[in-house]
Amino acid sequence: MSTAKFNTWQNPDGTENYKCRAWVNFNGTGTVAIRASGNVTSITDNGTGDYTVNFTTAMPDANYAATVTATYNGGSWGTLPASGTYTSSAVRVGNAGTGAFVDAATVNVAIFR
Repeated sequence: MSTAKFNTWQNPDGTENYKCRAWVNFNGTGTVAIRASGNVTSITDNGTGDYTVNFTTAMPDANYAATVTATYNGGSWGTLPASGTYTSSAVRVGNAGTGAFVDAATVNVAIFR
């Protein structure tokens, strides 16, 4: 399959092509740093355990799914949108530890649309 066909929002027959549109694995402690990513230009550190993932190529709208996982002190924690902020150019996510946001050693975010 050519790269051009893979990167389109539609299949060759015009039907919607649902796939992972962006992903990132980053260090959420200290100075936030991307380890590896696809279609993510940067991470904004909004405060303890609160991050914005900025997309290189915008989504067609804000109606996508954000899947987030994180690791804190060797254990996995549930994560959630920090403020429910979904835009076509970014998503804000948070790492909720024991009832409060905490920085995470590894944060993974995948965007499906």
